[in-house]
Amino acid sequence: MPETVISVQGSHTARFPAERASVFVTVSIDGPVRDEVVAAATAAAEAVRATIEPLHQPGPITSWSADSLRVWSQRPWSQTGEQLDPVHSAALDLTATFSDFSELSGWIERVVTIEHVAIGSIQWSLTDATVTTVTAEVRSRAVKDAVSKASVYAQSIGLGSVTATAIADPGMLGDSAPPQPGFEPREGARGDAGLIGEGRQGDIAAQSEVLQAEAYGVESLVIVFAHASILPFGKKDCHR
Repeated sequence: MPETVISVQGSHTARFPAERASVFVTVSIDGPVRDEVVAAATAAAEAVRATIEPLHQPGPITSWSADSLRVWSQRPWSQTGEQLDPVHSAALDLTATFSDFSELSGWIERVVTIEHVAIGSIQWSLTDATVTTVTAEVRSRAVKDAVSKASVYAQSIGLGSVTATAIADPGMLGDSAPPQPGFEPREGARGDAGLIGEGRQGDIAAQSEVLQAEAYGVESLVIVFAHASILPFGKKDCHR
């Protein structure tokens, strides 16, 4: 009996308030005397640390880190082609992760007043536990969305319901490129290879202006093949 394969794409996106904010801070200074540059950068880094440590666990800062001080020198060239005296540079990066955004606002106001210190960016995120929970739900809803679309397409051309027979991560089916949505007629009396689903979790990302906590998104996408058959005398059925 005739068989039809239906290829559809399903997706689902959920957004949640950010639970963590990681602030990236840079200490940077240039000067003609190496020892003075190193001393000034070290003092600025210590000043930043002094604002972090009192807020660390069990406070609003859940974690923080600091890189080693980087020191280098270069001799720039003048517009007339002469090599000038050496310029020494020192830099250090620090990161602090906050769970309390009101404390974050006050901390940034204090840190930006420290000489040679600049706020680079803020990365908003969810906790690992929340990501695990919501990702499972989003993936499930993406698959359900794909199956629902396949069912609508099947009904619109007079076919019965559809049933998933396999779902795989990208590349697990031996095809690196995901199939394009479309319809493909097939011959056969049994549905032993009827529905193939290929799913992937989309990137989890969020960006925000300083001190503005945005929603954090979790997205999933699946591409599904579905099949349905038509029995003689106008009766509709699908193989399971």
